[in-house]
Amino acid sequence: MNLRRAAAVFMAGALAMAACGGDDDDATPAEDTGEAAADTGGDCVVGVSWNNYQEERWAKWDEPALKAAIEAGGGTYISNDAKSSTETQASNLENLISQEANVLVVLAQDGTAIMPSVASSIEQGVPVIAYDRLIEDPAALYLSFDNVRVGEMEAEAVLEVVSEGNFIIIKGNSADANADFLRQGYVNAGIPPVGENSDTITIVGESYTDNWDPALAQTQTEQFLTAANNDVQAVLSENDGMAGGVVAALEAQGLAGSVPVSGQDGDQSALNRVALGTQTVSVWKDARELGTAAGEAAIALCADPDIANVGGTAPFTTANDVEMTSILLEPIPITQDNLDIVIDAGWISQEDACAGVEAGAVAACG
Repeated sequence: MNLRRAAAVFMAGALAMAACGGDDDDATPAEDTGEAAADTGGDCVVGVSWNNYQEERWAKWDEPALKAAIEAGGGTYISNDAKSSTETQASNLENLISQEANVLVVLAQDGTAIMPSVASSIEQGVPVIAYDRLIEDPAALYLSFDNVRVGEMEAEAVLEVVSEGNFIIIKGNSADANADFLRQGYVNAGIPPVGENSDTITIVGESYTDNWDPALAQTQTEQFLTAANNDVQAVLSENDGMAGGVVAALEAQGLAGSVPVSGQDGDQSALNRVALGTQTVSVWKDARELGTAAGEAAIALCADPDIANVGGTAPFTTANDVEMTSILLEPIPITQDNLDIVIDAGWISQEDACAGVEAGAVAACG
């Protein structure tokens, strides 16, 4: 063990014990603490810090692809779960370093709060990949989908259905830069900026949503609908989970299917809502591609810790004018017209996508 790792182990002893403990009542990442994996003697150990492993996509899509890419490159995967706690995630990074992680992949619970831990990791010689969510450290590699483009696609799909009237905007977690990237995409597509209206569109309700919580999104939508006496023509929801809450609120008022709703991630239930007509669009970010790209980048960083030498990178300037090195993948908006794309890709079965759909109503459903 070199001096950097010896220091990391000394600093993280108590924290590692805490991070390895906890309850086991919910799903946990594969090889959660990774202690056995770290003893295999591999030359490249990649530590992954999940912010909240209970989200459907992380276990189903991201982790298997990430893990497979790491192992295909001769590396070893270890991980832990912060369970939506910024404090736990900070200790989890030290825990992963104490287990000999050569590279960290961090899905940030709070991109600002985790910055000191990320800076410390990089100072210790452990490169960091900011996975799917921005961490504004120019020494970290930012790897995600083009989230501004995702916002544009959401708004464009809704505006094709309804281009004027009263709109509600349900944004994600305020501590997640993606929420503001998506909102900027809305503006780019023609939605008024925060606090403003246009000649054709009035924003009758707009709010952030802690932890992208569907239940909170439903409550907020209910409140906005009440305040507007149900006179709402569209709802821009920044992701599919929250869109589920939005649609539930609309259903209670008899508005589901007549008010267009946006979302993103290609969640199974959301794609079914698209087929049923209660959700207009789910911008599909194939998490398998993202996981694979992160695994391959991590293997590259084991060989050469200079993020500038990772293949496929490009400059990215944040809203705060921080110059980052990034890999941004291209999303695909899924509507009833191209639902076959996700079915043909094996992302969802035709049976699940088309459950409850009237025969002949949607081409992809037969």
